Amino acid sequence: MLLKNDTDAVLLDRFQQAAFGYFLEYVNPDNGLIADTSLPGAPSSIAATGFGLSAYPVGVERGWMSRQDAAARTLVTLRFFAESPQGRDKNATGYKGLYYHFLDMRTGQRTWRSEISLIDSALFLAGVLTAAAYFNQENEVEAEIRSCAAMLYARANWAWALDGKGAFWLGWKPRSGFLPYRWESYSEAIILYVLALASPSYPIGRESYDAFAGKFDWMTVEGKPFLYAGPLFIHLFSHAWIDFRGIRDAAVAAKDTDYFENTCLAITVQRDYAISNPGGFAGYGADMWGLTSCDGPLRPRRLQDGRHQDFSGYTARGAPFGPDDGTIAPWAPLACLPFESEAAISATGHIVSTYPGVIEEGRFLGSFNPSVPGKTAEGWLNNRSVGLDQGILLMMIENHRTGLIWNLMRESPAVRRGLKRAGFSGGWL
Repeated sequence: MLLKNDTDAVLLDRFQQAAFGYFLEYVNPDNGLIADTSLPGAPSSIAATGFGLSAYPVGVERGWMSRQDAAARTLVTLRFFAESPQGRDKNATGYKGLYYHFLDMRTGQRTWRSEISLIDSALFLAGVLTAAAYFNQENEVEAEIRSCAAMLYARANWAWALDGKGAFWLGWKPRSGFLPYRWESYSEAIILYVLALASPSYPIGRESYDAFAGKFDWMTVEGKPFLYAGPLFIHLFSHAWIDFRGIRDAAVAAKDTDYFENTCLAITVQRDYAISNPGGFAGYGADMWGLTSCDGPLRPRRLQDGRHQDFSGYTARGAPFGPDDGTIAPWAPLACLPFESEAAISATGHIVSTYPGVIEEGRFLGSFNPSVPGKTAEGWLNNRSVGLDQGILLMMIENHRTGLIWNLMRESPAVRRGLKRAGFSGGWL
């Protein structure tokens, strides 16, 4: 629980180390797979495994783990993926160098009838490239890390997943083929396009990125151009690895902004929406915001004020156009630390002191809804922590404190090549 005399540094240490602990507690040490959530029996999330690979360097630099231990864990993970089955078989780990969204924690085989996920494969490979950038010493273990990482990245056949008109399909299943949705318009998929553009084996063309950016949805906020996306995580995920400060592609240059500034504006949108609170939900305000993709109540209920509210469980909540049902992700403000540090810390302090139940074993749970009647102030409370939440929180705190991940990926040849092929220029690039 946050105490009044805690300093900002104490707060950051506490939550960052707790987030890091997720990747030590919810891992299969035999294959390196990271569990999607803290619930017993949860499968591995391929994206959470990518966050785990990115977490280990932070743990080393913070003194929470030895470099030798981190390298050994990383190599176990990369070896597993290098040797795991790839093919059309429904029980494989992946296909075409890409991976199923969810894998069995023990066997690493596809589970939950999940899809080959383009974005989750990209987030995993971003973690692979982070490991390759960090483990740069000339010894046998770290050399093998770099070798495995290069192979895994080169094997990913991004071009296979294009729809014939330049856009990425969302995913693929062995029986039904590609899902009938595409990665178009602004989303967390910037990192997907960057890695695909830079591929040494199966690169996509610049026209694919231009088509992606050509469908951006712009609006005006406080007299400034704002690239709209409702859920907060969209404005964060690619930023965990890529430092967008001062670099621009054609789409944002035409509006005289950049993606970093746009995320700052997204936080303003979230806070303004919470202050206005058009849905009249409990607790909303300048220090109570964080609408993003998360779990929520599953069935229609009466709220504390007697109103009837429909709920749909997991959904991509967002501001200012919704959906919004009063459910907040308590970790989300602190994940905004590199963009609006004062707002992030102020909101975190308020949420944790007002709703202490959102912390379990020192770690943020996924979401809560104080508008729903409950035994405590938190109202409805998610009963699990989520690997993706812990990963983005850990990385963003570190990027704010030292820029570790940003600096590593600035030097990654793949990231630099992909950004330049997308038309980015300026700043550190």
